[in-house]
Amino acid sequence: MRSKSLLRICCVLVALTILLPRLAAAESPAERDARMQWWRDARFGLFIHWGLYAIPAGKWQGQPVGGIGEWIMNSANIPVEQYEQLAQQFNPVQYNADQWVRAAKDAGMRYIVITSKHHDGFSLFDSAVSSYDVVDATPYGKCLLKPLADACRREGLKFCVYHSIMDWHHPAQYRASADQYNPTKIHPERKQEYVDYMKAQLRELLTCCDPAVLWFDGEWVDWWTEEDARELATFLRELKPNIIINNRIGKGRQGMEGMNKDDQQYSGDFGTPEQQIPATGLAGVDWETCMTMNDTWGFVADDHNWKSAESLIRNIIDTASKGGNYLLNVGPTAQGEIPQPSLERLAQIGAWMRKNGESIYATQANPLADTPWGRCTRRTLADGSTRLYLHVFDWPSNGQLAVGDVPGVPHRAMLLDGRQPLKLSVDGQQVNITLPPTAPDKIASVVVLELKPTQ
Repeated sequence: MRSKSLLRICCVLVALTILLPRLAAAESPAERDARMQWWRDARFGLFIHWGLYAIPAGKWQGQPVGGIGEWIMNSANIPVEQYEQLAQQFNPVQYNADQWVRAAKDAGMRYIVITSKHHDGFSLFDSAVSSYDVVDATPYGKCLLKPLADACRREGLKFCVYHSIMDWHHPAQYRASADQYNPTKIHPERKQEYVDYMKAQLRELLTCCDPAVLWFDGEWVDWWTEEDARELATFLRELKPNIIINNRIGKGRQGMEGMNKDDQQYSGDFGTPEQQIPATGLAGVDWETCMTMNDTWGFVADDHNWKSAESLIRNIIDTASKGGNYLLNVGPTAQGEIPQPSLERLAQIGAWMRKNGESIYATQANPLADTPWGRCTRRTLADGSTRLYLHVFDWPSNGQLAVGDVPGVPHRAMLLDGRQPLKLSVDGQQVNITLPPTAPDKIASVVVLELKPTQ
């Protein structure tokens, strides 16, 4: 391991003194709500999967490798000694943290989650407990996370990090069989060594980048227990009491559905559906759907199966209408560039969000029984009235938008974009809103229906 300078060690020690663990008091429901509020209000974030796997970009020894890009070490059964040589080629000189953050902000995103260490064990930050990181092992030689964290704060976005519990590189863990890393096993006598290593790296991340969310993954390995998760969560909250942690720190997740598999009290603050949006709303539960723009998380050069901007925008709406957050992924290249198709879609999303973001941010789930024309979000105003945002996917050919069983007395209606007033009438339990002949937005036009409280 390359020796660290005395100055750098001293800086770390000073920072750790500032972050000395303190026992957090039991959290009340009101305190939890306050801690989670910014995340609930944000509704839309950027996921970034970036690491050494961007170099092979889906191919090994000239041959395509099936599966998702960041899993190529496992999918191609690449020995540790061969895979770690990729670090000598990793030199992302085109990386510009400010450009990445501006692209996210312009898309209407409110937070960024980036991989600090994926399953391959390579770290994108400077770690004092490992030389297998971007500073010590690559020609680039600089931390990739701190500039992004600083850029997020300048632009008003929350900076968050992903961290893998599974590690295909660390010698305490080892492959399950001769042709499989997943699930990683562990040498029992070295488990505490690895847990201490992981804690040290997480402490370093909190010190250098101060993330608002720790987004764990790889928790399905047999040796990791719910007791381990609780102990780690306590450790982290002692360092930073207001940290938000996903449910993949523990053993509660039910596969790709992402939500806890039963009513037991598992670790973590929010559920993590992957590549899917729950079919119905999840009342009273915090959750976040993570999804790719194409078929893979890490960059794969031949993956051109891009979702349309229309599909992505409607996914944002669908998720918000069910009370969840939408975390949309990009996989940068080894040179440090977000692929152009991703940037194009982010720009298209941003154009819609600039006109209609009010219907997404800080809204609650749909209260209506049926929305055959699209989706609905709602907002409770200070005077007790309710604002329904009716996202119309299918513009009615008869010019009438029928809305049933509204939770209040209809007061007025208008188009969100431009605030054009619309005529409304009430027929029993149904509200009819007269619309212009042509939809203002071909993807999703938003009609605002304001309701007074029922007397």
